[in-house]
Amino acid sequence: MASPRAPRPGRPSRAQLEAARGTTLPDLLDPGLRLLVCGINPSLWAAATQAHFARPGNRFWPALHEAGLTGHLVDCSAGMTAADRAHVVARGIGITNLVERATARADELDPQEFVAGRERLARIVAEHRPAVVAVAGVTAYRHAFAEPRAVLGPQEQLLEGARLWALPSPSGLNAHASRADLAAAFAAAGRAAGLLPESPAGGDGTTPPVGSAGQAGTEGRT
Repeated sequence: MASPRAPRPGRPSRAQLEAARGTTLPDLLDPGLRLLVCGINPSLWAAATQAHFARPGNRFWPALHEAGLTGHLVDCSAGMTAADRAHVVARGIGITNLVERATARADELDPQEFVAGRERLARIVAEHRPAVVAVAGVTAYRHAFAEPRAVLGPQEQLLEGARLWALPSPSGLNAHASRADLAAAFAAAGRAAGLLPESPAGGDGTTPPVGSAGQAGTEGRT
């Protein structure tokens, strides 16, 4: 029988969301990291609740659960509980962002912030040594890694020895990828990181591209 969850705080008000503009969100990083998921930058909702991919309608946590990477569906819409945090990091999963500051839309970011974000990401990878770094949104990956023709799935280059992966955007506004598509993509990255058994068909568990990762302002934001 599952342990009872701690009481959750209320969801952020409009004033709290606006006050979160420009603030930061701590990375989710612990020893034993195998799969590091990298969003673009925190949404105002994520920054206000201090929880990654917290905005209602974002399909990150459902996809992660359906992929078999978490043992239960994590709900961060009102903040992340200590129990959920412990569960996620125990599974070998970490979360960071290319750009640290929170904005209402990703198109508020300067292109140079993506370049600086890649350098920051490289430092995190060098320190924590994940097996796979998965960027949530192929457009963000293209900007950060100067790979304008990159497609979804595993990439050729490495980052500080880690395999790079481009995931579809988990945003609810990304109509190009269904929740099943997202779950399959997360599962492929999880297999590559050694967190899931190999696919019965063999190979690296990759799945065909499911389209673009969404438009600027909606994709892969935590």
